[in-house]
Amino acid sequence: MKIYTKRGDDGSTGLLGGARVAKADERVEAYGTVDEANALIGVARAARPPTDVDAILESAQRDLFALGAELACPKEAGPSNQLPLLEAADIERLERAIDATERRLPPQKSFLLPTGCPAAAALHQARTVCRRAERRVVSAGATHRFRAELLAYLNRLSDLLYVLARECNRAAGVEEAPWSGRP
Repeated sequence: MKIYTKRGDDGSTGLLGGARVAKADERVEAYGTVDEANALIGVARAARPPTDVDAILESAQRDLFALGAELACPKEAGPSNQLPLLEAADIERLERAIDATERRLPPQKSFLLPTGCPAAAALHQARTVCRRAERRVVSAGATHRFRAELLAYLNRLSDLLYVLARECNRAAGVEEAPWSGRP
């Protein structure tokens, strides 16, 4: 299979099932931003986080592919029966990971600057892009119907990325940088 098809040279792209839409379509913007978050999680994994964090991140990357595929379904078709759909259990898995990670962290007493070891810094960036993906899905959802699980998953994933960034700093022995206002 060739990597280029030339079909997008006119500014359009294909949804799952073959329907063509403009590359500026809000669904494309939503799943493109999900893809960007996924790539940034890959950057964080390349920075060699602790093994348990890496396993959580790999699972999230797989989930984000499923989420993006669902966003790429034409609204009239709805999610394909062949797509692996995210469910409430996937959101609960993220919540369990958040709770388990927070138990290892010191209580947070102030806002924290998004910095630290390379894995933590990459996770903070992935978190902000995940939040943008969530906003893009909300925006696209004004016109297209998406299942509520997609927004809940993105919301919880951004929380998880935050606590995993803190955990990477803790594991690397890097002190958190509290925000204390402007000098």
